[in-house]
Amino acid sequence: MRPPRVLDLCSGAGGAAMGYHQAGFDVVGVDINPQPRYPFEFHQGDAIEFVTAHGPDFDLIHASWPCQSHSTLTKGTNKGRSYPDLIPAGRAALLTTGRPYVIENVQSAPIRHDLVLCGEMFDLAVIRHRVFEVHGFPAFQNPHVAHRGRVAGMRHGRWYEGPYFAVYGQGGGKGTVAQWQTAMGIDWTDNRHEIAESIPPAYTRHLGGQFLAHHAAVTA
Repeated sequence: MRPPRVLDLCSGAGGAAMGYHQAGFDVVGVDINPQPRYPFEFHQGDAIEFVTAHGPDFDLIHASWPCQSHSTLTKGTNKGRSYPDLIPAGRAALLTTGRPYVIENVQSAPIRHDLVLCGEMFDLAVIRHRVFEVHGFPAFQNPHVAHRGRVAGMRHGRWYEGPYFAVYGQGGGKGTVAQWQTAMGIDWTDNRHEIAESIPPAYTRHLGGQFLAHHAAVTA
């Protein structure tokens, strides 16, 4: 029997993809930009066009629509730049496929907060809260355990120790590439931008496992 297939939209370098792979999926990624270090089958192109044409061929669809228009990290530093909000059109395209889907984004994004995940839930050295709108299968919330301390890094000329790293931006005063890789659970790219734009694979390994358990129960 073939493994389940997941379509990874707006894939970036593959943080979400790796988690689904670890859960047991065959993964196909799509991104408008080239992703030379994406670790699975990859198609460069428009994500909405691709899911409209091919979405029904997959068992599950994951969409990490661009978050810059909603992220608190970019709202104050965009210097007049505008970013596309693909969430409404993307959700509409996902619904036309008739397939279960997951939309992932930052906490301030206009999606349902069916699930909120944090690196502390998976013993990672990042906090990195992300919210997930889950359609077509139940998703169970992990307990949101207390954070263990401060984020490590350089502030006002002084280095502060802590159990977490701030994985965003260009990394100045925020830790080494190796520290970022370990913190996120990412080892197939050493590009700071790609790591910073990813989510930890542990998040989608968790979600993928929940989907597979539900699918096995309803098809038994």
